[in-house]
Amino acid sequence: MKATITQLDATRLPSEWEALRKHVAGAGSDFLLLPEMCFAPWFCTAPERDDAVWNAAVSAHESWLERLPELDTSMVFGTAPRNEDGKRYNVAYAWTAERGIRWLHRKTYLPNDEGYWEANWYDRAAIDFQPFALNDLSIGLMICTEIWFMQHARDYGRSGVHLLLNPRSTPAHTNDKWLAGGRAAAVVAGAFCLSANHAGRVGNLELGGAGWICDPDGVVLATTSAEDPFVTLDLDLARAELAKRTYPRYVDDSPV
Repeated sequence: MKATITQLDATRLPSEWEALRKHVAGAGSDFLLLPEMCFAPWFCTAPERDDAVWNAAVSAHESWLERLPELDTSMVFGTAPRNEDGKRYNVAYAWTAERGIRWLHRKTYLPNDEGYWEANWYDRAAIDFQPFALNDLSIGLMICTEIWFMQHARDYGRSGVHLLLNPRSTPAHTNDKWLAGGRAAAVVAGAFCLSANHAGRVGNLELGGAGWICDPDGVVLATTSAEDPFVTLDLDLARAELAKRTYPRYVDDSPV
């Protein structure tokens, strides 16, 4: 499967979109991962929620998601801000050429920190990490901060996922730490770990880019950069199936 990871500057979406469209078509991508809530500039930098800003971000995502068929690929994953049942959520989606958008997983672990006042901006969802099956492909979603809760990576591995997806919005000075988390999650799950991140600057916040693909043993196969914001690799999914039977995945951690 040819998988593409990205970094996007949401303040330059029209030109970034055209460049991404050309890359996906040229690479023959089957699968595309987009950053967390990437179709609006990162808005959780303000400590207090602004309803007009939130609703504008929701509308922007709805408009851009309608354009996913412009990308010459079979599958697209990402997240979007959503108003659901009187609450606000950050929700992961899968788009396929056959079925369009399906909403999969609401973000449950929310930071509240400088530049990332997410718990003030939207609601925390119930803990619910279920693998998503797409034909013969099994996928686990961990949105940004969720990757640090490794018990879910372990559970995803037990369920047999091939890919662990980590769409995120993280600052440049933490890139090494986040890559370390991605490598560890790949090992724990015995799955390829893919991440896509915001890039550029919002106010005083420099977003880090640096998406990645790690193999099931945590080896970094590819990263994005300002020079290469989109990277496509051909992944052998059988490696993720074999990894489940090797150390440390096979170790019994049931109560004694």
